[in-house]
Amino acid sequence: MTSTNANVQYSKPVQSSQTGIHPDLADRVRRHSESRWHQPIHAGSRSAFDALLSWLRPERPLILDSGCGTGHSTRWLAEMYPQAQVVGVDQSDARLARAPRLPAHARLIRAKAEDIWRLLRWHAINPDRHYLLYPNPWPRPGHLMRRWHAHPAFPDLLAMGGELELRCNWRIYANEFHAALRLCDIAASPVVSFVPDQAISLFERKYAQSGHTLYRLSARLSHPKP
Repeated sequence: MTSTNANVQYSKPVQSSQTGIHPDLADRVRRHSESRWHQPIHAGSRSAFDALLSWLRPERPLILDSGCGTGHSTRWLAEMYPQAQVVGVDQSDARLARAPRLPAHARLIRAKAEDIWRLLRWHAINPDRHYLLYPNPWPRPGHLMRRWHAHPAFPDLLAMGGELELRCNWRIYANEFHAALRLCDIAASPVVSFVPDQAISLFERKYAQSGHTLYRLSARLSHPKP
């Protein structure tokens, strides 16, 4: 639904028949942590990663923006961390085509985030910071495995290390992510609601303007590299 102001897009709050943490979450997290995911890497993801390798400089910290959408969050992060290399990853060519101009130390790649996580892990490249900003909540109970914390790639996400920050507009998603971290013996900050002083992305702006309650949590997956 579009407001009378053409510059503001409104959205409905997340709706789901699920009222709490999914009863199968613990089993899914355990299964994925005890087995290796063997799905082949997508050819497009591998090609994008190979190009990324030639751009990365090991002496500079890496900040990863997974599911960056139009790349506005990547630009925001690049402005926040001018000494870092900032990489936004999204699989949608249509969204990336709407990206703003980025500074030289930021880059967008079209790839599957879960593929990039595995490739970074295999090459022992660890982000200092990793942002998951408003991932698809997949609110139907039957879609649990599509949420990152119940996805087979979750162990790879954790193994990359760094400071992780999740933001979302569905409390259950944040609570489940927090619970999944604890199941993996990773301490995380409590899930808190917040009002952004300045929207970090177009999604954050849209959800805030639509009156959604926004949530975030953070966790240190490993000590940042010196």
